[in-house]
Amino acid sequence: MLSLHQLRNMNFKEEIKRRRTFGIISHPDAGKTTLTEKLLLFGGAIQEAGAVKNNKIKKTATSDFMEIERQRGISVATSVLAFEYNTYKINILDTPGHKDFAEDTFRTLTAVDSVIVVIDVAKGVEEQTEKLVEVCRMRNIPMIVFINKMDREGKDAFDLLDEVEQKLGLRVVPLSFPIGMGYDFKGIYNIWEQNINLFSGSEKTQISDTVKIEDINSPDLDQLVGAKSANTLREELELIEEVYPSFDRDSYLKGDLQPVFFGSALNNFGVRELLDCFVSIAPSPLPKQSEERLVDSAEEDFTGFVFKIHANMDPNHRDRLAFVKVVSGQFKRNTPYLHVRHNKKLKFSSPNAFFAEKKQIVDVSYPGDIIGLHDTGNFKIGDTLTEGELIHYKGVPSFSPEHFRYINNADPMKAKQLFKGIDQLMDEGVAQLFTLNLNGRKVIGTVGALQYEVIQYRLEHEYGAKCSYESLNVYKACWVDGRKADPKEMDEFKTVKQRFLAVDKRGQLVFLADSSFSLQMTEQKYPNITFHYTSEFE
Repeated sequence: MLSLHQLRNMNFKEEIKRRRTFGIISHPDAGKTTLTEKLLLFGGAIQEAGAVKNNKIKKTATSDFMEIERQRGISVATSVLAFEYNTYKINILDTPGHKDFAEDTFRTLTAVDSVIVVIDVAKGVEEQTEKLVEVCRMRNIPMIVFINKMDREGKDAFDLLDEVEQKLGLRVVPLSFPIGMGYDFKGIYNIWEQNINLFSGSEKTQISDTVKIEDINSPDLDQLVGAKSANTLREELELIEEVYPSFDRDSYLKGDLQPVFFGSALNNFGVRELLDCFVSIAPSPLPKQSEERLVDSAEEDFTGFVFKIHANMDPNHRDRLAFVKVVSGQFKRNTPYLHVRHNKKLKFSSPNAFFAEKKQIVDVSYPGDIIGLHDTGNFKIGDTLTEGELIHYKGVPSFSPEHFRYINNADPMKAKQLFKGIDQLMDEGVAQLFTLNLNGRKVIGTVGALQYEVIQYRLEHEYGAKCSYESLNVYKACWVDGRKADPKEMDEFKTVKQRFLAVDKRGQLVFLADSSFSLQMTEQKYPNITFHYTSEFE
C-alpha cells in the first residue's frame, strides 16, 4: 500500500502534468485579445465574449482591465487569466501587442512554457511579431502559429506559410487548413483530427457540427462543400504532405518545428481545434535555469520569481501586486518563504489566482501557476522566493530605453504623491528612472513614446499627482561596467563625462550618451570600461 507521502507526491506530479502556461503574442490588431477571450469562452470561464459587437455597443475585452486600455482599445499591461479545460489547468498570459510596451512582453516571456503567435491573414507577418518571435527563438520556446481572420479577404494560405518560414525563420507544419477564404470561406479541415468544421448560416457566425471525414476522397466531402472546393482541398492536402514535414512533438518542444492553425477568433472558428491540439501537445511546466543551477519543476521545495508588478489593480484600495511564476514545489498560503535579495522571510495570508481583474485567494499553487502577492514595496522585477535556498533566476533584464524626458512636478503641493507614484510605477517596469549625478534631476526612459501618456494618466488618476515633461537629447542609456578598468581610468571617465552620468533605480551607474558618435569615442578613449545595453551583465 502507498504511504501518504507517496500519494501526495503522485498527486503533485499529476498537478504539474495537467498545467499549461503560455503567452499569446502578436502585432497590434491581429486579434490576440479576441482569441484570448474565445479560449476563455470555450473553457467555460466566461459566458459571453466582451469583444462581441452588439449593434453599436462595443463591450471591452475581459483582459483589458486598465482604464487607459479601455479608452485606447489596446492592451498596455500583461494580464493573467486562468481556467480549467477538460482535465487541464490553463494559465494564459495575454501580452501587450503595441511596440511601446514590448519590454513588458519580453519579461512575460520569461514566465511562459510555450507561446501562441497570432497573425492577421490580410497583413501577414508584421514587424512587432518578428521581434517577439526572435526572443522566443533565442529561448527555444515552443510556438504554435494561429492565422486569424480567415473570414476576411487576405493572402493565400501557402503564401502565408512561406512568409512565416522566411520572415520568422520558423519551420512550419500545417495542422489545419482553410477551405476557401473571405466570402468563399466554407470552413476548416482539421488535419490533426481528420475532420471538417463548416460555417453555416448566411452571417457565417454559426458553426455547424464537426463532421468526421474518414476518407478525403469520399463523395461525402463533395456534398458538404461542393465539388470544386472539395477537389481544391484534396490537391492542397496532397501538396502539404509533399512539402511540409510530418508533425513531431519532440521537435516542437525543442523549438525546431511550429504547428500552424487557421481560423477566425471573432467567429469562434478554428479556436476549439487550436485549443484541443494545444493542450495535448504543449509542454507542462519546464525546468528553469537559475544563476546557480537548473531547477526542475518536480522538485519538492518551492521556488518562484517575480516577472511583473502592478500597482493599483483596484484604485479604491491602493493595492500593489507582484506576479510570481511558481517554478518548483508548492506555494502554500501563510507559509514563510525567503525573499532572496532581502534575505528575510515573508508570509502571505492572501495569495491570489487570477481571472482578468477578478481575483480569488488560493491555498496551494503548483509549478506553472501564476500567483499575485500583495506587496508593500518589498518586491522588484526579477526577485526570487524560495524555501531557504539562495538561488537567483536569470533573464529579467531592463533594456536600454529609446526615448528620454525630464519629469517635472506640475503641482508643488503633491510632491510626496508624485515621488511615491513614480517610485511604484518604475518598480512595475512601466519605464526606467535615471537620476542625474550632476544635479539630481529625474529622467524617465521608455521603450515607446506612448508610455509617457500612460505614466501621466496613471500618476493623476491613481496617485493624485500631476507631472510635465521636458525633452532631453539622449541616444542610448548604457550601463557602465568598470571592473576591468583601474581606479584612475574610472575617475577620469566620471570627471570628463560628469554631465552625462546618472544612476538607475538600483544605484547602478549609467552613461547617457547623446549620440552614436559620442558613444563610439567614449568606448575608444576608455577601452577598459564596458558599456552594456541591458542592466543584467555577467
